[in-house]
Amino acid sequence: MTQHISVIGYPLKHSLSPAFQQVALDYYRLDIRYATWETEAENLPSAISLLRRPENLGASVTVPYKEAVLRLIDEADDLASSIGAVNTIVNREGKLVGFNTDAVGFLQALHEDAGLAAVDKRATILGAGGAARAIAFALLQERVALLAIVNRTVARAQSLADFLTKSAVAKGMQTEVLALPWQDPRVQETVRHCHLIVNCTTLGMKYSPQQNRSPLAAGLIPKGALVYDLVYNPSATPLLRMAREAGADTLGGLPMLVYQGAAAFKLWTGREAPLDIMLRAANQAMFGTGGEG
Repeated sequence: MTQHISVIGYPLKHSLSPAFQQVALDYYRLDIRYATWETEAENLPSAISLLRRPENLGASVTVPYKEAVLRLIDEADDLASSIGAVNTIVNREGKLVGFNTDAVGFLQALHEDAGLAAVDKRATILGAGGAARAIAFALLQERVALLAIVNRTVARAQSLADFLTKSAVAKGMQTEVLALPWQDPRVQETVRHCHLIVNCTTLGMKYSPQQNRSPLAAGLIPKGALVYDLVYNPSATPLLRMAREAGADTLGGLPMLVYQGAAAFKLWTGREAPLDIMLRAANQAMFGTGGEG
């Protein structure tokens, strides 16, 4: 029986996950197909319910559903529960278990592709959704000195900041956590003195209504900082182009996408992900088809 893994989100036209996941499955000659399930919000419960069928091994979960799926699955592991967001679901004989591989994927790219150790650094996260929760949690574990959460809805940013502050206090950390709305004048000062800026919004994403927008104005980006955009398609987002012009270091979201996908691959199949093959396939799907623009 052919089995299936899907990526669930909306929209999904930009997604590269099928390209590198299918190559990995084919490497092991597994009779498994990986496909996109573009799902509107009202259809999310039924889509998650379908994952219980024996032919479905599980799913990747992407924007905007990483938090919403928590209430639709049976349980989540400790990391996903702590973060409050799920990006990987595994079907265990009809029982749906949630995991979060975003945090490990983010840190792997930060360390290996950007060469940055975040300890004692000042970091700003743009956005407060499911991806931002994972990245904020990861940076807290790295013991950053300052973690600023900037979001359009300040209540959402404050909720995440409160969660992070409690976690820091419980572990004896000295990390200062701030929640700021976009229009707050403190945002400019905070960003200008950061070592690391992470875009966790969909601003700049290809095929989205905001594909030509950057979450930051060029004048705010400090020279020498690392600007890390989780948006991976296009590779040169408006934010990254501005960052390069400002003299900042940059990192796009493609390495993190593959690293988190490799961790998910092992959860679904029990096999070590062929990382080199997955990275090559992702780059081919991006650049070999004109995705760089």
